[in-house]
Amino acid sequence: MKIFSLFFLLYFTVHQVDAQTSTVKKAQANFDKAQAFLKENAYQQAIQSLHDAVSADPSFQFAFIQIGDINRRIKSFEPAKAAYRNAIALSKSIDPRVYYGMAESSLRTGDYESGLLNINLFLQQYKGNDKEFISKANKYLRDCEFAVKAIKSPLKYEPLNMGKEINSIYRDYSPAITADGEQLIFCRNVADNEDFFISQKRPDSWSSPVPLSNKINTHNFNEGAQSISPDGSYLFFTGCNRPDGLGRCDLYVSHKEGNNWGEPFNLGSPVNSTYWDSQPAISPDGSTLYFVSNRPGGLGGYDIWRSSLKKDGYWTEPTNLGPEINTPYNEQTPFVHSDGKTLYFSSDGWPGMGDKDIFLSRMDESGSWGRPENMGYPINTFNEETGLIVTPDGNLGLFSSSLKGGYGDMDIYQFEMPVSKRPLPITYVKGIVKDKETGAYLTAQVQVMNVVNKQTMYNDHTSIDNGSFLAVMPIGGDYAFNVSSDGYLFYSAHYELKTSSPNKPIIIEISLEKLKVGSNVILRNIFFNTNEYVILPTSLIELATLRELLENNLSMNIEIQGHTDNIGNELQNEKLSLNRAKAVYDYLIANNIASKRMTYKGYGETKPIKSNDTEDNRKQNRRTSFIITKI
Repeated sequence: MKIFSLFFLLYFTVHQVDAQTSTVKKAQANFDKAQAFLKENAYQQAIQSLHDAVSADPSFQFAFIQIGDINRRIKSFEPAKAAYRNAIALSKSIDPRVYYGMAESSLRTGDYESGLLNINLFLQQYKGNDKEFISKANKYLRDCEFAVKAIKSPLKYEPLNMGKEINSIYRDYSPAITADGEQLIFCRNVADNEDFFISQKRPDSWSSPVPLSNKINTHNFNEGAQSISPDGSYLFFTGCNRPDGLGRCDLYVSHKEGNNWGEPFNLGSPVNSTYWDSQPAISPDGSTLYFVSNRPGGLGGYDIWRSSLKKDGYWTEPTNLGPEINTPYNEQTPFVHSDGKTLYFSSDGWPGMGDKDIFLSRMDESGSWGRPENMGYPINTFNEETGLIVTPDGNLGLFSSSLKGGYGDMDIYQFEMPVSKRPLPITYVKGIVKDKETGAYLTAQVQVMNVVNKQTMYNDHTSIDNGSFLAVMPIGGDYAFNVSSDGYLFYSAHYELKTSSPNKPIIIEISLEKLKVGSNVILRNIFFNTNEYVILPTSLIELATLRELLENNLSMNIEIQGHTDNIGNELQNEKLSLNRAKAVYDYLIANNIASKRMTYKGYGETKPIKSNDTEDNRKQNRRTSFIITKI
């Protein structure tokens, strides 16, 4: 949809001046001079001449209208509103489009009662059939109605400057933060050169920011509008006018190896195009990239699009988020929280406070985004609000603005998020992977899967430089955690995060054991119903990992072992444990693992790993494991 021009009335007045004259010669002479300036797009000179005209003839209604039109054209809405008010006061018989101009100027200055009154007058009196004009007027009506209501229910909002540790005399903006809250990356503009800076969290403050990397920052081009993966290993950002670019602005990614960032590379087609592609937002599992583009096929000027990462490492053809998120106007600055379910973005299309407002949308169980919800007043105002991110714990919103009392051109601020606008609670598992014998860091694959819906929450490799990983897990899920490395036994854990669980992080150090006879692994994600031995579907993730280990080590033989706690009859426990071990054995045979490589045995309650004095300990004793019998 083509958006109706903001200077519609200016067009009208310039072409209809013959019917709008003054009997005062000085007024008319200045009015004519203004028309000449308008033809040259010399708006300030035209405004001055029109002011001279109305000074000579205070009843020159058409000159007042034109002052309003031109000021509205250059976004000087307070003077525009004053001019329209004078024009309306001179006569009740006035073109209804003046009410439109007055309504827009009122809306864009936060004068919502006036905006509501005048947009209703326009809609009541306008007899034209310009559908786009009427559509925009109806949008303004919805904005004014929303704003009047929002102001009556203000939210707590106290923006706090993040201080001289982060902000400088320069333009500091576009913050991004890792899931553990330990690293803050933002943009700083020094002498018209945009670069990334990084700061580390201290107990009570932030470290002095330093340039992120000379492989990412450049002297010749600008880098900005970034998104960092929750583990801090991938930085997606916007680069403009680069030699390898497909359009004016393209999306790039850099991968961190150990403590150093790699050379960024252009994501290429189909993510990038000959159009404007910018403002990336990566999902916490790294599988979906959201970004802003004005490419064909959108609903408005700038829309939010998404692309999915394929198994071969390439990205799918981007798809538009559709009318659930995008409008015939502009949507920008998407941010996907680490919960993977909450999207924050800016829009001037959904009902708001007058300019771009910040909205949030929540993903439902089907993977669809819900209707956007305005963040409310005074987080949103008649000014432009964009670029909000939310800390991993959901407590703080971070944004950049030029507020009174700042350190420079633009500073980064934080505020306490209203409870109703917060994302879902999350936690994370963070750790390092080492060789059990030598203590050396390992390159290992770390996977986190939701055992209920089989969704991959995290799947990446640790760096041999530091063996570290960080995987986000939203509260309320049930997760299988696996770590594997060639030549080593895998490690597994099970995290059942109930909605009442505290979102404290899980910090672990994993020591992988090399494959050798006698090595024992507990399969913590093999599940059965109580007193039954039918493998539950939630076990398939762990079984696939065990199958892969056997397929990659064809000379290895194992004994599958079943164990129980000491509740119940000893013989029945032994039988149950045997049947459970056999269920795993049968699954592996059905999945092309030779029977001669495996045996199975039920040990019942004879080999506990914990005392059976608590339910939690008994739960750990009810387990399936395997031991290597040949390598």
